[in-house]
This record gives sequence, C-alpha cells and structure tokens, in this order.
Amino acid sequence: MRLIAYPDRDQLYHGLAKLLAEGLVAAIAERGHASLSVPGGTTPGPVFDILSKMPLDWAKVAVFLNDERWVGEDSPRSNTGLLRARLLCGPAAKAKLVPLYAPAAQPEDQLAALAEGLAPHLPVSVLLLGMGADMHTASLFPGADLLTQALAADAPPLMALRAEAAGEPRVTLTAPVLQAAEAIHILITGAEKRAAIERARDLPPELAPIRAVLDNATVHWAE
Repeated sequence: MRLIAYPDRDQLYHGLAKLLAEGLVAAIAERGHASLSVPGGTTPGPVFDILSKMPLDWAKVAVFLNDERWVGEDSPRSNTGLLRARLLCGPAAKAKLVPLYAPAAQPEDQLAALAEGLAPHLPVSVLLLGMGADMHTASLFPGADLLTQALAADAPPLMALRAEAAGEPRVTLTAPVLQAAEAIHILITGAEKRAAIERARDLPPELAPIRAVLDNATVHWAE
C-alpha cells in the first residue's frame, strides 16, 4: 500500500483528478481506449467535478461504477444519477456509460445482461475506490451474504450482494476485477477512515474487504 497524505482536501481532489486523467491518457495511447471505474456516494463528487472538465479524448473512455444500489436512476439513492450529474457532463459527457442497473425486481434478473455489457471494458484501466468506516469497498460489505464468493479468485466479474449495512440489494464488481485493474486508487478523508485503512492492513478480507486490493493500491488521504 502506498499512502499519499495531502495538506488539505482541495489539493487531494485536484491531485487525484490529475493522476486519474494521466492514467486514462496512457491507456488510450497504448490501446486506443480506456475504462474508468468509480465509486458512488458524495466523497468523490469534487474529484468528478474537476475530472469532467479535463480535455481528454472522452469518446474513447468507458465509465462504470464500482457498484450500484438496485434502484432506478430517478431515485436519490442512485449512484448512476450522481455519476451523470457530476462526472458525465462537460467534456466528459462524450464518455460511454456502462450500466450496472436495468429495470427489474431483483438484480439477479438482469445480472447476466449487465455482465455481458461490462466484459468488453475489462480489465479496468483506472480504478478509483472509496472505503467505508467498516472497511467495505464497492459493495463488498463485511457480513454480506455472498462476500466469500465475491472475494474468491474464481468469482464472476459482477455479483448481486445483500448486507444489512447496504440497505437495498447491490450489484458490485468482485475482488478479481478490482485486483486486476491496471491502476488502483483509493480515496478517503478524515481521521476515522485513515485509522480504518491502517487497521485493515492486519485483517483478512472477510473482515476488512478493502484488504483485497491494498497491496497494489495508492491511498489518497486528507484530513
């Protein structure tokens, strides 16, 4: 694990956005296309605001979430809605959105189709993850019903998981997809999460799912 501690959050957001952009530019130069996977929630919003304005060849970038709640895009709980509002706008509106939700009562009803749409964009060129104070990342929650399967080396790329802390059912990228990303960045802020990620270094992924990606990750932190 590499840790970059920034003097303040503003410098974190700008520095991280620059690194993400550089990774996408490098991937496009090497292969002619790139993929970017990002978290939902409010923490990465300022990074999205900065990144969306960068003059990349966005038409060659596929963007998808690390995970999504099983709710429609018009729900305030939708990560996809946040993504459209804060990242897929301005120059970045030309990027291709790869969905992790499609209308259905249960995620299992659409999982195969969503996985098929995701497959051409793997491995992930640039991966940005968040982490909860409980050390979950994506929707790999401690205590989730299928966590052991989602952490396994032979896990399918996309799974539906349920956990008490998650609220709705979730669709999530699994550990092998996260681990195979060409560049792995983790964004955290505040003393509580700094302490949590340090604690995770000595725990198994079943107790601290973020541990599954820490060895090859760069952690970006500011108070």
